[in-house]
Amino acid sequence: MLFNTLAYAKFFALVFVVAWVLVSRRWVPLLPWFALAGYALYRPPALHGIGIAVIAFGLTFALCRRERHDALPRARVAAAAVAVNLAALSWLTFRQFGRDPLSLALSGIGLPVPKSPLALGAAALIAPVALYALVRQKKVRLLFILGASYVFYAHWDWRFLPLIWGSSTIDWLLGHAIAKASTDRRRKLWLIGTVILNLGVLGVFKYFNFGIDSARAVLSHAGIHVPEVALRVALPVGVSFFTFESMSYVIDVYRRDIEPHESYVEYLAFVAFFPHLVAGPIVRPRDLLPQLAGPARWNSAEGSEALFLIATGLLKKIAIGDYLALNLVDRVFDAPTQYSALECYSAVLGYAVQIYCDFSGYTDIAIGSALLLGVRFPLNFDSPYKAPNIQDFWRRWHISLSTWLRDYLYVPLGGNRKGEVRTYVNLMLTMLLGGLWHGANWTFVVWGGIHGAALAVTRAYTEWRDRLDVPRRRSLWVHVLSVLGTFHLVCVAWVFFRAETFAKAAVVFTQLGTLTTYHPNLPAPILAVLALGLLSHWTPERWYQGARTVFAQMPAPAQGMALFCVGLALTAMATADAVPFVYFQF
Repeated sequence: MLFNTLAYAKFFALVFVVAWVLVSRRWVPLLPWFALAGYALYRPPALHGIGIAVIAFGLTFALCRRERHDALPRARVAAAAVAVNLAALSWLTFRQFGRDPLSLALSGIGLPVPKSPLALGAAALIAPVALYALVRQKKVRLLFILGASYVFYAHWDWRFLPLIWGSSTIDWLLGHAIAKASTDRRRKLWLIGTVILNLGVLGVFKYFNFGIDSARAVLSHAGIHVPEVALRVALPVGVSFFTFESMSYVIDVYRRDIEPHESYVEYLAFVAFFPHLVAGPIVRPRDLLPQLAGPARWNSAEGSEALFLIATGLLKKIAIGDYLALNLVDRVFDAPTQYSALECYSAVLGYAVQIYCDFSGYTDIAIGSALLLGVRFPLNFDSPYKAPNIQDFWRRWHISLSTWLRDYLYVPLGGNRKGEVRTYVNLMLTMLLGGLWHGANWTFVVWGGIHGAALAVTRAYTEWRDRLDVPRRRSLWVHVLSVLGTFHLVCVAWVFFRAETFAKAAVVFTQLGTLTTYHPNLPAPILAVLALGLLSHWTPERWYQGARTVFAQMPAPAQGMALFCVGLALTAMATADAVPFVYFQF
């Protein structure tokens, strides 16, 4: 599946090449040939297959050369390109698997293959017609990226494709309905409908069982027996991310911050754009829609920056995050009583490093992937463990979520405009709901509550200091102690975030209280990786920027050699067990 790193790399390589080939409409007839190339990329290479692909490419390339530079391909050229490449692909798939390319492609992404010969025959006739129509479209590049994004999502579970498409379509229509509404009351009714629909999707898929189980627990304490009820359905991957993004578009239209977007295809691509689809960052419509609607842009400096981000993201994820997860964090959190207080403390620190390297690593890969396609995402992490207080931590951690919660939850609740008491209530509610957003478990609510309480205390202290006009200058030692204190408060909250139940979290804290120091489970490699994760986080930002600048200024062969060395390091550090990205579950 495409959520595996190697499979994603193959998928992205094909999408990258096709997306830039399609910038010039002259080369659009090559699109059917890339289906042939994709088959060759994902199947063991065979000499006859390579030969067929080369011949088909030569014929299609000759057809493209006869077209004008940026004109839509003529109908006969498009038809010839589709016919040549589908014939070649069909010959290869029948020869190797005894199956037609359509049914092979459907089974490859987990979609059901029609069992009826008539249904399969009808689909086989429709497929080349649809491909021909695609080749003749003016927005073929955007349609290709949208289709690739849906293929990417289908690799998780194709049954949720109607969910993301339906959610996007409804919000696009509701945005236009709000803009056309004649009265403020009607506008507000459409907005309420949007919120109900989007939160209803989250409620059904993510919180239904949690709500029922919590209600059953409360009623059972009151002596009321309620039969067990459960919704047996998997959680759609990334549902929280694309729901928030789509809902923010309608809210922005309601606030008149943006105009309703005219292009339906561009809006679908905004929601489904695969680099950030399953784990963020949560990109605002005003940031992404203009880039999708505008012309494709590329320069070598951004390409170098993108490769640097992808390489560092993979190093964070695999060399640090995965290594600590498998060799320290998972073992200790699964059975904390078997480890000393020092080992448990190291595991808590290890989880803080793991979740940062895992999520910021994914973000780096997502930003780099999008940049290679000509789209720039906003910054999502800014060394959060350097923060001297919890307010600064949330300015640095998962910036796209924290600003979303501020703009679409804290501010609508009243923010700090309705008195001091209401301000603290709004702050706590925002963080509690932010914790619940992460997962249907009371441990996430407690995690949010800890951060909410810490934010409230920080705000109260700041206001007290301002009233007394206390100087803000701090010595280096005070700053260091503030950073360490904030980091350890965040680590305490991470225990609840990582533990499945309160009982398991309590065991970890109890074991920490034993103050035992034996450490046979902390060999030098684990301590070295843990130290690397911590120290690299606190290195000066100018060092990181300097390394990125040096990489961008290197000649292409030197960049290739550097990336090859990164690949070797990843191969040496990679584990046999694949560790999924932490935020895929949200």
